[in-house]
Amino acid sequence: MEKNRLRLGIVPLADSAPVVVAKERGFFAEAGLEVEISREASWANIRDKLALGVLDGAQMLATMPLSMTLGLAALKVPVVTAVALSLGGNTITVSAALARRLEALGGDANAGLKQIIDEDRAAGRAKMTFAMVYPFSTHHYELRYWLAAAGIDPDRDLRLAVVPPPQMVAHLSAGNIDGFCAGEPWGTLAARLGLGKRVASGNDVFAGRIEKVFGVLRDWADAHPQTHLAVVKALIRAASWCEENRAETAAILAQPAYVNTPADILREGLESPDQITFHRHAANFPWRSQALWYLGQMRRWGHLPQGVDERRTAEEAYRPDLYRLAALELGLPVPLIDHKPEGAHAGPWLLEQATSPILMGPDCFMDGALFTPSAATPAVPAAGEAKESA
Repeated sequence: MEKNRLRLGIVPLADSAPVVVAKERGFFAEAGLEVEISREASWANIRDKLALGVLDGAQMLATMPLSMTLGLAALKVPVVTAVALSLGGNTITVSAALARRLEALGGDANAGLKQIIDEDRAAGRAKMTFAMVYPFSTHHYELRYWLAAAGIDPDRDLRLAVVPPPQMVAHLSAGNIDGFCAGEPWGTLAARLGLGKRVASGNDVFAGRIEKVFGVLRDWADAHPQTHLAVVKALIRAASWCEENRAETAAILAQPAYVNTPADILREGLESPDQITFHRHAANFPWRSQALWYLGQMRRWGHLPQGVDERRTAEEAYRPDLYRLAALELGLPVPLIDHKPEGAHAGPWLLEQATSPILMGPDCFMDGALFTPSAATPAVPAAGEAKESA
């Protein structure tokens, strides 16, 4: 390997588990890697430290390789992901006061929220504030999708604020926000403390959506191909372990150096019906179709500059070719396509376009939409992209 001592960043969330477990259970060590994990307070910290070379790689929002490559935030730095860390795991949580108003109306929560917003506007009350964790985040687009499905205009009908995940519950308690979309364990903690109620999960909005990925600078990946491959293989092995050992995963994450939250709260989130998927259903495969869906949401809400080549951006940032190299060396089945229709399956289904069939999970949207990428066949490798292993 080109380098075996690495500093990797995480944000204190349950879906940091593959990175943490890869260190704590020895998967990094078995790959010949000596890893220090840096607990960061926010996604902005992850972005800046990765861009400046303080971190070799990091747990990232699935949108961050795209937004950083396009320069949508403070820095324009090409980032690639060769492995997804998790599917789902977010919750939309409202304050206890808002939950009582919604319960009085009955019915589903986002339809009730629309009614409350209309009533408040007619009464001259101030707009409500909902928080998400980062301007170009999975949570932001998930929250907007959920709101828009009920006819709520996120830019006109309420205020959206950015709050780092570990601060969500404190802001809810202080009355600074009326609700939030964040990853576990923060929705569970708010509910356990009686400060809020979870009204929707990520799987309610878009089942099977990639939530977190492992990202590195493109230049770093090019300069350290064997190190990168070793990291990806260790993370795939750790994700598989997390899938089958959720109680022990919760205990590992609960340590002060990581999420620093009681293990029973983490375990509740990890073992809930809307649990995070770490490995099954090809969870670690970086589907370019999902990258295109995220870019489409950015365009929908006016967050993309004019003239962005969305297909090329998805191909540059999401690298299923590198995932295949790692997974095949581990003897795992891998998809043979980079894109798939999103939203076509309400229940389990079998992906036949793979080295061997892969059992997949539901991937439906809350409004029954179907997202079909314009190119549902393997893409021609972008310049400098590794050839896929047979």
